[in-house]
Amino acid sequence: MFNIFLWIFVLIILSIVFANQIDDVYDALVLLRPLPVSFKQSIEKHNGFYQQLPAESKRRFEKKVNQFVRTKQFIPRNLSKVTDEMKALIASAAIQLTFGLPKVTLKHFDRIIVYPDNYYSVINRQYHKGEVNPRLNAIVVSWRAFVEGYADPHDGVNLGLHEMAHALKLENIIQNGEHHFFDLNEYKKWLSLAADEMDKIRKGEDSLFREYASVDEDEFFATGMEVYFEQPHKLFDYNPELYKTLSNLLGQDTIQLYKQSNA
Repeated sequence: MFNIFLWIFVLIILSIVFANQIDDVYDALVLLRPLPVSFKQSIEKHNGFYQQLPAESKRRFEKKVNQFVRTKQFIPRNLSKVTDEMKALIASAAIQLTFGLPKVTLKHFDRIIVYPDNYYSVINRQYHKGEVNPRLNAIVVSWRAFVEGYADPHDGVNLGLHEMAHALKLENIIQNGEHHFFDLNEYKKWLSLAADEMDKIRKGEDSLFREYASVDEDEFFATGMEVYFEQPHKLFDYNPELYKTLSNLLGQDTIQLYKQSNA
């Protein structure tokens, strides 16, 4: 009887290991597939971060976009379908944030829900431009608001980056094998800097960040990422310590990237 239970236990362990190996093989095969030309054209035209990358980094960016698109379920709401352009640009917003974190794929959020415009939430009876719902494993965006976010690459307002930042912050604490990628010391430093800045905003003092950033630390993080990518020099001049802390958390330096691309 003992031997039977032992064999059952061994079979269970082997099935788990084999399942994980299948996932690894699948991911590897996904990365070998070239990014469709239409996807690449959309990114080249609309994503300013990608445009700044050197050639080798662009190829790595494309592979990560390809992996994101092929491992997520894109769900249309009040749309006939989620187009290739939508998939490419939404994926590129996620990769822009995670580019310096090579092992982070936002694994938990495997559903991307796309509305044509602002949508009504029956939960809080308000219209939304986007949200992140960890219970549904979903990132939700209004396509109109997403496009508006990339229309002006220097205004510090970008819905795609904002929602992906929420997902990234949650991914860091969700126990799924992809968590705890933020350096703990840097994160503690960011918490202190964020608290100081939110206090300034609430007191009505001058700040680079809009008022919405003071709602809580989650919104400050998401809003901070918008500013970090769209107004990096302004952020550095305003608060170099905050800029450096965000740079360390993300594993990439936007200002240095732009300097290299313009050299």
